[in-house]
Amino acid sequence: MPVDTAAPYDPQNIFAKILRGEIPSKPVYEDEYALAIPDINPQAPTHLLVLPKGAYVSWDDFTARASDTEIAGFIRAVGTVARAAGLAEPGYRLMANTGPHAHQTVAHLHVHIMAGRPLGPLLHSAQAVDAMIARGVAIG
Repeated sequence: MPVDTAAPYDPQNIFAKILRGEIPSKPVYEDEYALAIPDINPQAPTHLLVLPKGAYVSWDDFTARASDTEIAGFIRAVGTVARAAGLAEPGYRLMANTGPHAHQTVAHLHVHIMAGRPLGPLLHSAQAVDAMIARGVAIG
């Protein structure tokens, strides 16, 4: 279900529960600003999620409300995770979905790090997206 990014933060979302330790996860990185975990539905051979530890619905919410220290710490954590995973060469993709048009499905900001093969074009045509949705294929 797409996320309404104008809605208040829901502390019962799955990532908030993971951050509180209520749902088990397999962290690949953690510091005071971020937690990185493998995606449970990987869309690439390497697919990691980096979650800020603060309660932010989306990138827009995060950049509007987080302190400069939180923003810098989170962005540095994303780079640290990618480098630690050995993804700098031949490269990787970062993606943060915000709102229903971007297919954001969890109301807690998270950055996808995807790598391990050529990932193809960033966007599909509207016709291709409609066809994938009709077939029930995950997009994003």
